[in-house]
Amino acid sequence: MKIIVVTGLSGSGKSTALRALEDVGFYCMDNVPISEIVRLVEYLSSKQITMIAVSVDIRQHLFGSDYISVFKELNKNYNIEVLFLDSTDDVLIRRFSETRRKHPLAGDVLRKDIKKDRDFVKCFQDDQNQTILDTSRMTVHQLKDIIQERYGRKEGQLSVTLLSFGFKYGIPVEADMVMDCRFLPNPYFVDSLSKLDGKNEKISQFVLGSTNGSCFLKHVEALVNFSLPLFEKERKLYTTIAIGCTGGQHRSVVSVEEIYKRLTPRWNVLIRHRDILNGESYV
Repeated sequence: MKIIVVTGLSGSGKSTALRALEDVGFYCMDNVPISEIVRLVEYLSSKQITMIAVSVDIRQHLFGSDYISVFKELNKNYNIEVLFLDSTDDVLIRRFSETRRKHPLAGDVLRKDIKKDRDFVKCFQDDQNQTILDTSRMTVHQLKDIIQERYGRKEGQLSVTLLSFGFKYGIPVEADMVMDCRFLPNPYFVDSLSKLDGKNEKISQFVLGSTNGSCFLKHVEALVNFSLPLFEKERKLYTTIAIGCTGGQHRSVVSVEEIYKRLTPRWNVLIRHRDILNGESYV
């Protein structure tokens, strides 16, 4: 049996993650008292259910249970993985404001509630068998696609995410490998190219047509193809390879798109451009 523990901050997308897991065949449980989880897992196991997802968050404090000891006990007999959803405080405050929903703690100051929430779930960030997703810049649809891409694959197959980003917006917390391409020619300073994004053929020709551009991609390709079989040998299920430029709109996008074309079909690959729409509107 495979058990996904979906946890993280309130407002970070746990409900969306659970629905996405349900769509790929997981039996999902939300806000179940910790003391009842072991009994429910054993019951579902007896019914030949092999994939379970259970949400654990700040609401569990109402039950006053020792959730850490419960999951340590479960880990002795089952394959447990933690999916931790994170987001910045400002984004969480905006989401609660837009949806007009109360924080589960329902205190007087939302920012204080978020801090208490972080203190509650931080113990799960120490789990070695975990995936951390920062949903601050994700839409609901993007989060759903990522969840289904990761957990809807065949068991044992390495899932690879190629992620472009802008250093000005921060390094992605989920990245296993980070590469910097800010030394490549920057289309942003060319009037006819600045408003295009890295998916445009003109941008691709501008970046990859340079000596440094072609050389950079050659070395990245070699490193990635060298690393992935070793990750798989170590039974790693997911890996995120992030390539960053200044704003995440041109050079990093081109690099990710090109590396995707060069990877062998052997790998289950997902492309994500985190910051491509953070600038002006693109044509």
